Amino acid sequence: MPPPTKGCDNLRKNLAAGFPPAAFFFYAVPMTCQLDHLVVAARTLGEGIGHIAQRLGVTPTPGGKHARMGTHNALLSLGPDCFLEVISIDPEAAAPESPRWFGLDRFTGIPRLVNWVARTQSIHGLPAPDEPVLDMQRGDFRWRFAGPADGRPRLAGTVPALIQWQDGGHPCNRLPDHGLRLKRLTLSYAENGRLQDELARLGLAERVHLAGNGAALRAEILVAGKVVELV
Repeated sequence: MPPPTKGCDNLRKNLAAGFPPAAFFFYAVPMTCQLDHLVVAARTLGEGIGHIAQRLGVTPTPGGKHARMGTHNALLSLGPDCFLEVISIDPEAAAPESPRWFGLDRFTGIPRLVNWVARTQSIHGLPAPDEPVLDMQRGDFRWRFAGPADGRPRLAGTVPALIQWQDGGHPCNRLPDHGLRLKRLTLSYAENGRLQDELARLGLAERVHLAGNGAALRAEILVAGKVVELV
């Protein structure tokens, strides 16, 4: 894994100044995380795909099934290392033994952003105590995933689930690029300090924008030179 440059630079400076390494250890650990994808939940996959096609003018590509979660998805590239996932309960799948991810067991209403996922090269030690690490697969994709055990996204979805891609590479490598780009992800939560602490722990505080009010998650996506807001 390549070293987290910013964190290591800060650590070296503080060590040179005579500070103990333990006091600044948090600089060296969390910089491995970055935004991987946005999650749009829907009551049915068809409804979710139609919603995104109407908002962004591009139809998401069918993905596949997640047997362990009883869900299926469709994907849309937002650039070389970021994508949008539309996900819903798979009516043909058996009910899973544990709660489905992204709050799908309780999901109602129109399709909307419910969470985001941060990518790391080493998931070990990053999840909260109530976030088990699961080995997942879809087709020949393999990854490790960490989210709340009860399936409900943390802090209204403003805290990301975590993913470590393994065999099969990354979905962006196979998705058609329609020129869409994520310009900004804005998060809003009543206990702003608590959200800031969670993001800082993962090294993500500078990768998103925080707002004092509005939708919990709001994505600004560049579409043919114009900004389209997705909530």
